[in-house]
Amino acid sequence: MRIAVLGGGPAGLYFSYLWKKRHPEAEITLFEQNPADATFGFGVVFSDRALDFLRADDPETVDLVAPRMETWQDITLVHEGERIAIDGVGFSAIGRLELLLLLQERVCSVGIEPRYNAIVRSVDELDGFDLIVAADGLNSLVRRTFEGDFKTSLSYLDNKFVWYGTTKRFDTLTQTFVTTDVGTFNAHHYRYSPTMSTFIVECDRATWLRAGFAEMSQEDSRAFCENVFSDALDGQALVSNKSLWRNFPWLWNDRWSFRNMVLVGDALHTAHFSIGSGTRLALEDVVALVKALEDEPNNLRAGLERYEAVRRPIVEKLVNASKTSAAWYENFPKHLHLSPLDFAHSYITRSGRIDNERLRMMSPRFMAQYDAACPTAAAE
Repeated sequence: MRIAVLGGGPAGLYFSYLWKKRHPEAEITLFEQNPADATFGFGVVFSDRALDFLRADDPETVDLVAPRMETWQDITLVHEGERIAIDGVGFSAIGRLELLLLLQERVCSVGIEPRYNAIVRSVDELDGFDLIVAADGLNSLVRRTFEGDFKTSLSYLDNKFVWYGTTKRFDTLTQTFVTTDVGTFNAHHYRYSPTMSTFIVECDRATWLRAGFAEMSQEDSRAFCENVFSDALDGQALVSNKSLWRNFPWLWNDRWSFRNMVLVGDALHTAHFSIGSGTRLALEDVVALVKALEDEPNNLRAGLERYEAVRRPIVEKLVNASKTSAAWYENFPKHLHLSPLDFAHSYITRSGRIDNERLRMMSPRFMAQYDAACPTAAAE
């Protein structure tokens, strides 16, 4: 089979590696429009199980990547200057560029030489390939060319966010909430290497407008955010890398494949960064696609349909949870009147997947505090 893979991010790299490893006779061409060492953002975060969801199918990649990850077992919220720790909610993180380099190593190990700086301007250029895997992200060429056939929908949240890094090392994934004279801000921050952390700044649109960000340069925006979060940063600087204010996009496709083309990762769907599942979802898409195609070795259309049938219910559940989580962030200023403990409880239960009974099992120290301080609410 001749396969074209568009996009050299985690999904494109991982599909190329996994399929070639399992099917050495396949001819795979991986197109990436940027250089090999180009990336945006800083760290990517996973749940506490890190890459264990890949272990059954690909233990070598897990063993390569997992030791490079930073791990922790708590979440910390900072509200009204008070720090509240929520135990038992672990995460792992790795630098996005480091993850890409490790996956590039995997790709090269199976004999694929990605074509970097290769811009595919039209799907017509891919004529002759048996399968086209669109792993080219939000602005996917394949999806944009056939939006009606994929039944694409796209909308945007109202809140604004900007993605920075910092040399300040944080012990846990931390959410810091700050009220200023122009409005309220939140920062999602966590370490992803021994020397660097991700630092995402978010605010509602009214705050963004009052602060004047619409007219500010990138450098002035960075300096403004440094000042807002000076306590959290302990005087350390924020680092920019294509750090522009954006609105989070909700992307969904009601059909996952068309003809010999199939979507994976952010080309197919987005999940809000507040649940930290975007990269994991993309890698899981790849595993599901590989298995579905293998289950229908002589019928590409049946394999693509099987991929959607098996994978779609799982993705829908996670995307819906991320929408509930995002709704909490869209309205986080409305929660700031709560006491720090009530605020932390509102935060950790925001997606609807965790109730008090489950919290007592996974976060006993936090719930002991909460039960003691808020006995009536805890009994609900």
